[in-house]
Amino acid sequence: MDQLNQLEMLFEASRNEEQAIPMKKYMKDHFPFLGIKSPVRREILNKFLEESELLKQPFQPDFVLALWEKNEREYQYAALDYIEKSLKKLGKEHLPLMETLTTTKSWWDTVDLLASKSVGKIAKDYPEVILETIEGWAYGDELWLQRSAILFQLKYKKETEEARLYRYIKQNADSKEFFIQKAIGWALREYSKTNPASVKRFIEENDLPKLSIREGSKYLN
Repeated sequence: MDQLNQLEMLFEASRNEEQAIPMKKYMKDHFPFLGIKSPVRREILNKFLEESELLKQPFQPDFVLALWEKNEREYQYAALDYIEKSLKKLGKEHLPLMETLTTTKSWWDTVDLLASKSVGKIAKDYPEVILETIEGWAYGDELWLQRSAILFQLKYKKETEEARLYRYIKQNADSKEFFIQKAIGWALREYSKTNPASVKRFIEENDLPKLSIREGSKYLN
């Protein structure tokens, strides 16, 4: 039995059609669900990873892509959990995979974790990918890649490249997209924990969407 089939059997055994209804509704009916709540899903996945010894092997992009192709959203969440547990194994060669995942079955629940964790980790370890790839995301027209470019430094704190963050925000500040405006606010709010004076000045000196200002100012008031 291959690894995907093994995990599929474990997940199917915990399928709960009743729980799946509100979970699907919470995601605006974009994706079907098995109805497995997060603590149970993680427990199942951890047991699977331990028994399969998958984490002792090199990072498995094919396993991730196979999970991403499955219909129910829990499989994408399992892929994200596996990626998070494998962050130390990620190299710059894995950034195209993260781009594929970001632009496939895209919604905030997967995109934000990819941006702030795997993309952020790869960019920190291999800064050349910022100019090679992420710069193009910020100046492109793909919504979720634009959001990822704004958010990839989310956990950088004092290591945040402030000028780049602000440049990417200004590049996308006229967007009418809710998810871009929200990302700008979130990035500013997070960075304000590290440099509140800079964020306050940036908000005052730039024409930003009201939503972005409201979100970005939460820790400044």
